Amino acid sequence: MMKRFAIFLLLFLGILTSGYGEPETFVIDATKNAYFHNNLGLNYLKEHCYYAAIQEFKIAISLNPNTQATSVYYKNIGDAYMEIGYPDMAKQPYEDAITQYSLNLQYYQKLAKCYKALNLVQTKIGEYSNDENVLNKVMLGILYIEQGDLKRGTIILDEFANSEPDLLITPAVKKYVKEVSKELNKV
Repeated sequence: MMKRFAIFLLLFLGILTSGYGEPETFVIDATKNAYFHNNLGLNYLKEHCYYAAIQEFKIAISLNPNTQATSVYYKNIGDAYMEIGYPDMAKQPYEDAITQYSLNLQYYQKLAKCYKALNLVQTKIGEYSNDENVLNKVMLGILYIEQGDLKRGTIILDEFANSEPDLLITPAVKKYVKEVSKELNKV
């Protein structure tokens, strides 16, 4: 009996002092991975490895498809295509960036430059002239500025800023209007 008790006590103490712990669990976070791939893409872009950069941005989009951060990834793809001289390929990513997050003025400016490279400015002015979306005025004003009609573009953007003072994009539009006005005054 004492033998059994000793064996039981040894087993119990062995289990008690074995240092057993829960195995560590590794959580895969797609958002962090998307951020990582975007940064890799930016590094490739700096090194002029455009194909690799575009692929990394596409991976970032596929990992994190429907967030505000995704709009940055789309813009980055558009920038890479514009850098290598393919504005026709850049058009869709820039439009997707605006669709994903429409309150970043830089996206509109990049898209307008893309339209200018594609000789679509006049056509797009006609498309954005409708008042169906308030933000169409932003694109319309930038398109006029890209076309060279600084005065008309500035007026449209200024009207937008005055009619929509509470939107997040408004301070950026006001700053852009001031920059263009300085350029207009030089001429």
